[in-house]
Amino acid sequence: MAERKLMAGHVVRRLRRQLGLSQAAMAEMLTISPSYLNLIERNQRPVSATLLVKLAETFDFDPRALAAAEPGGGRDAMRRRLADPMFADLEIDRNELEEWLAAAPGGAEAFARAFDRLGQGGATPTAPADDPVSLVRREIERWRNHFPDLDAAAEALADELRLGAGDLYGAIAERLRVRHSLTIRILPVEVMPDVLRRLDLHARQLQLSELLDPASRTFAAAFQLALIEARAEIDALGVGASFGQLAADRLFRRHLASYFAAAVMMPYARFLRACESTGYDIELLQRRFGAGFEQVAHRLTTMQRVGARGLPFFMVRVDRAGQSSKRYAGASGAALVEAEGRCPLWNLHRALDRPGHLLVQLVELEGGERWLTMARTVTPQGQRYGLVSAEFAVGIGVAAEHAGQLAAARGFDLTGTAMPIGLGCRQCFRADCAQRAAGPAGRALTINERERRVTALTFAGD
Repeated sequence: MAERKLMAGHVVRRLRRQLGLSQAAMAEMLTISPSYLNLIERNQRPVSATLLVKLAETFDFDPRALAAAEPGGGRDAMRRRLADPMFADLEIDRNELEEWLAAAPGGAEAFARAFDRLGQGGATPTAPADDPVSLVRREIERWRNHFPDLDAAAEALADELRLGAGDLYGAIAERLRVRHSLTIRILPVEVMPDVLRRLDLHARQLQLSELLDPASRTFAAAFQLALIEARAEIDALGVGASFGQLAADRLFRRHLASYFAAAVMMPYARFLRACESTGYDIELLQRRFGAGFEQVAHRLTTMQRVGARGLPFFMVRVDRAGQSSKRYAGASGAALVEAEGRCPLWNLHRALDRPGHLLVQLVELEGGERWLTMARTVTPQGQRYGLVSAEFAVGIGVAAEHAGQLAAARGFDLTGTAMPIGLGCRQCFRADCAQRAAGPAGRALTINERERRVTALTFAGD
């Protein structure tokens, strides 16, 4: 931070307004002059390393938010939007773009949101603005996939269950029976051929399929407990989201109940201690908490409790066609999550050819961001012989500057050579990629009959 100018006035101004402070009041708390704070908020002065420390100490402010909250996702994300053919005649260069981001961050963010919502051009196709999945995902990312009230309630419940029995599944089953008059019944696949979990209120039974493995049975039981005992917290978050459509509201509430279930299985404080003591060793965490790989991967994206933050992981889940069915940026701000395209050089895709193996890779994006990523296959519960089977690759990652403490980073030179990847060919401007399948959006292809380069698709530069 000390080696580069950090222009983040919009973030400081947003923090001040969230706290309900005047410039004079915040300046006094930071022991700087109001005029200096005013210059910072207008991006006429950088945020110094000293001020960054004061912000963190005074307001428990996470410094990573400065990078994660750049207008429109930052310079590179804005360049990809401006690469749309509709802007080709404007010839906006890098300097002009950087001046715009510094002088009018609010306007840049508004442009980015409008562009993404309309899904203009072919560079970054987006779902319709009223798509339930998109609406819910935006709400989850607004919370950075961390819901403090749910986490606190789940942790208190987990401690109570732990005191009653060492077996979490058994403790949840007993609580459902005693407090809520619900018994758990495991039914054969012939009885529930295409259902994994069903609540039968007439029989007062939570019916689970025999196809569920132990981790999934525990999760299903905890999910039901969430719907009953965390109803107030879930209702409050659902009302606050104000989706205005039933499908999005129900989808969001299902996510919150799943969040609570995972937090019961992996209580925040105990899980964070285990992460730090094991170097975020996913296989060890799975065994220690009786959870599946995908459950642990998702939980890693939620560890942002004030005063006890974990590393800022992201997570994506894709199929063989590269389509995303889950993606959480959390506090990472990773463009890899937001991108609609996928780079075939990222070994997230190779994981599908090596089922059960954890593939670790150091990657670098065009803007110089480096990430240590891990990928492994997962298969949905309930698969049977003779029926259509599904398989996904789950990828998680953390910025290389935070990855030194990971067990998976042993043997990696995090400052050495990394795999250069992009965000899909239409959003990638690397000119020397032999894997390229299409030119970048907004760039004219250049055809030279006198030479054949490594890539058959060459294009005009900046």
